[in-house]
Amino acid sequence: MNDADLLRSLGVDPAELYPAPPWAPRQSAGLERLDGSYPCALCGEPARATGVVDVSGHGRRWLDRCLPCLLATTPRGGPRAPLADTLAVLREAAREAGVALTIVTDGS
Repeated sequence: MNDADLLRSLGVDPAELYPAPPWAPRQSAGLERLDGSYPCALCGEPARATGVVDVSGHGRRWLDRCLPCLLATTPRGGPRAPLADTLAVLREAAREAGVALTIVTDGS
C-alpha cells in the first residue's frame, strides 16, 4: 500500500498534516514530535508515534498517531500457514492439554 492509499484508508486528508522536512535524516526531528504537543491525526489525542508519508501534490508530511490509533491502524499479516493447518495445531494442543475447545471461524 502506498502512502496515498494509507491516508485514504485512514480517512486522513494529507493537506491537514504538518509538512515534514525534505531531507532524509529525520530521526531527531521525529523524536522531537513525540513530546505530546502534536495531536494524533485520527483522534486528536497527544501523538506518541510519528512517521513521514510522501503524497503527490502535498509532498512529505508527518503522520502523527497516538499508540492506540497506531496499533489499530497498522496492517498485520494473516496467518503464515493455511487456516486448516493452524486449526489442526490448536485442536491437537487442546487435546494434549485435556482442554475442551470450540473453534468458531467464518468458514465453519
